[in-house]
Amino acid sequence: MTDSFSNLSLAPTLARAVAEMGYESMTPIQAQAIPVVLTGQDVMGAAQTGTGKTAAFSLPLLQRLLKHENPSTSPARHPVRALVLLPTRELADQVAQQIKMYAKYTQLRSAVVFGGMDMKPQTLELKKGVEVLVATPGRLLDHIEAKNAVLNQVEYVVLDEADRMLDIGFLPDLQRILSFLPKQRTTLLFSATFSPEIKRLAGSYLQNPITIEVARPNETASTVEQRFYAAQDDDKRRVIRKVLTDRGIKQAFIFVNSKLGCGRLARSLEREGLRTAALHGDKSQDERLKALEAFKQGEVDLLVCTDVAARGLDIKDVPAVFNFDVPFNAEDYVHRIGRTGRAGASGLAVTLVSPSDTRLVGDIEKLIKKKLEVETLQLDERSRSGGERSDRERLDERPRGRAYEGRRREEFDPRDAIEPRERRGGFRPAPVNRDPFFEKPYEAPAADAAPSWESAAPKTPRSSISANIKPKRKVAALFKTGE
Repeated sequence: MTDSFSNLSLAPTLARAVAEMGYESMTPIQAQAIPVVLTGQDVMGAAQTGTGKTAAFSLPLLQRLLKHENPSTSPARHPVRALVLLPTRELADQVAQQIKMYAKYTQLRSAVVFGGMDMKPQTLELKKGVEVLVATPGRLLDHIEAKNAVLNQVEYVVLDEADRMLDIGFLPDLQRILSFLPKQRTTLLFSATFSPEIKRLAGSYLQNPITIEVARPNETASTVEQRFYAAQDDDKRRVIRKVLTDRGIKQAFIFVNSKLGCGRLARSLEREGLRTAALHGDKSQDERLKALEAFKQGEVDLLVCTDVAARGLDIKDVPAVFNFDVPFNAEDYVHRIGRTGRAGASGLAVTLVSPSDTRLVGDIEKLIKKKLEVETLQLDERSRSGGERSDRERLDERPRGRAYEGRRREEFDPRDAIEPRERRGGFRPAPVNRDPFFEKPYEAPAADAAPSWESAAPKTPRSSISANIKPKRKVAALFKTGE
């Protein structure tokens, strides 16, 4: 099987675009998948992340859709012929950009729709007609319900990163979308990992698929150097700074497990003089795209992110990935470190392990079938910029006592430990007037004396009227009545 793009029987318009992008040799997944997809067969493709799955399905699809290209401006002449579904907005935008570059010398139209953005511009683009539609499941369903997207002429369906779509609960949406498609179609399923759920999905919607596996499932790229360092939570930022300095690393991803932790870490690193941006699910889509673009352009050194950025993002020449938190799901570790060492380049993956992460590291060992050694990195006492100490160190040095509560360190006075502030400088508090009654010792009453409330109670004469019946009160009349 050939491994050169020049030997593929691609149309001249596609071959020209491929050549301009600098593609020469195909990756293993491309070499095996492209010829199969060109024949129109269903495919299940598994490969390491960063090995070129997008080109593996995009180029043969565009090649087969060239028979439908036409210069007409009528939307009816440009129905949706190929549908590409992806789990995240960033990945959808990235795949759509690559498809546009592949098809720029053809008359095929493509569009992308995803959530977090206004639907009106997407609707206008869909109304013009597109042959290739890239989408996330949720937003695509919105357009289907609004009658903006008609899928009754779809010939090809691609489910990319299908395992991730199942992980985040897109299975019902996928089933609804696939119910709108013609039964006679070509379905391509690509994923970095194959789980039992993925195989069941393939069994339901793929017809006699060709399985292509170019790497063992859940295998990490051999070009990525993996290091695990033991670190307390307060020392993790210092470890990152030391590795960045010692290795001369200019850019890196830093992954955390929570949105709140992502924002906090980004602000902390920003205060330490590092150009940092945060990327997580609570950010607006415009903010997320701007953060990614700034990172791609080199305007940001560190991109602190949650697992929303762990899948499929293709940013070239990122030298390192830091796992500030060990991922809860061991499979996410494989995807995180796949952001570096892409397309055969070397990369570094550093995972910071706290004492409570032992079980999570064990899960990673079982998944990648490799023994992991947790090392100890020696830190300088003043490794932080400006000799700044950690928060815990400053708290440990803080004097104790009520006199110091709520006060910063620079406000502490050593004399406070000797005498209260109000007793210095000859100041004396004013004497307090005391009631002599409370100074007298307690004297027990005589034993035969009756309680004061009984002796003081007035004796009322007995009456035949019940005590519960109140007598009528005499009220002065405003007017006299006639006698």
